Amino acid sequence: MIERAPYAQLLGVREWTDAQGNTGLVMPASPALEGRQGFLYGGVIGSLLELACLAALAGEGEVAGERPRPINITIDFLRGGLMVESYAQARIVRLGKRVVNVDATCWQADRESPIATGRMHILRA
Repeated sequence: MIERAPYAQLLGVREWTDAQGNTGLVMPASPALEGRQGFLYGGVIGSLLELACLAALAGEGEVAGERPRPINITIDFLRGGLMVESYAQARIVRLGKRVVNVDATCWQADRESPIATGRMHILRA
């Protein structure tokens, strides 16, 4: 569903599902997303994490259809993102009456070596 968003389309983001039924987002590398030579631009990595948080929220039945209103997002860059496919997965940490807290992780070849993590707080409609 999030892959229909114009910005997700610009980045080439699409949804994936693994053998265990877990879902997330994948973004292919492209020259347009390169920051310093050989590495993804950090803003693109942050955008992938934000889209993953919004996708997790959209997949939550209780809040599906609500228009998300982000309060803030915090990104921790752990290592440089190489020019290869990047994956992101998010989970809802707390689904409150007014605020939703979501965590996301972004990795490339090895899920156990994330390149960035993010936290997003969203005001419910």
